[in-house]
Amino acid sequence: MRRERIAGAPISWGVCEVPGWGHQLGPDRVLDEMAELGIGASEFGPDGFLPGPLLAERGVTAVGGFVPAVLHDPGHDPLPGVRAALDGFTAAGAHTLVLAAATGQDGYDSRPDLDAAGWRTLLARLDAVTDLAASLGVTAALHPHVGTLVEGPDDVDRVLDGSRTGLCLDTGHLLVGGTDPVDLARRASSRVVHVHLKDVDAARAAAVRDGATSYTAAVADGLYRPLGAGDLDLATLVATLESAGYDGWYVMEQDTVLTAEPPPSQGPVADVRASLAWLAAR
Repeated sequence: MRRERIAGAPISWGVCEVPGWGHQLGPDRVLDEMAELGIGASEFGPDGFLPGPLLAERGVTAVGGFVPAVLHDPGHDPLPGVRAALDGFTAAGAHTLVLAAATGQDGYDSRPDLDAAGWRTLLARLDAVTDLAASLGVTAALHPHVGTLVEGPDDVDRVLDGSRTGLCLDTGHLLVGGTDPVDLARRASSRVVHVHLKDVDAARAAAVRDGATSYTAAVADGLYRPLGAGDLDLATLVATLESAGYDGWYVMEQDTVLTAEPPPSQGPVADVRASLAWLAAR
């Protein structure tokens, strides 16, 4: 795997859009540590955290970013909000919209059930967002995500069968939601347009899936591991995607929750360094 296809993400440094998620590091520290590790591309993180001009000033390629949008509510038009985000993407030269089917609630610890009418609206809105993004030179990727309306295997299959949008294959969220990411890569490789690489503690993932703990608590307790240190067969997943012709980004995401500012050269940077070392051996 070429190093120039590997990108970072602020969530690996505990920077998250969810209110009360944990201590939030500043953008300068995150970018300094990315530079120290030789990471030359990044997603934006929460809205406004790594704006395009700052990335350009640092010589970091803007990959794109995560945009939660309410897609299922017929009384809410998500397109103006998505368009505003896309304008920022295009100004920064970013080409990937990572879209989540947000519930409209804060956080990812619960989600409502969606009826058939809600699914019809969601799927139609996915295609509308995909078309809007394409008109601006941006690829839309629906991100199956814990605590959103596209979480588990049935949800993923509804998106594959009922929309034209591409997929962000997030290995961690898929596994926590009950989908085997390697199997999904094999059977739907043509729909994968973006990849978030996480390794996962399978026992903690099962605890979230079974309702024994919340998603946020599991992340804080070490749900995500450095690449190669968890229970996912990431080597097979990467080989499967590469053999199918995937040529997009691999974004390292080991979501974490911080309680305080780590001392210099300590904290999340160690896990990101370990993940890079694993990737370098592929």
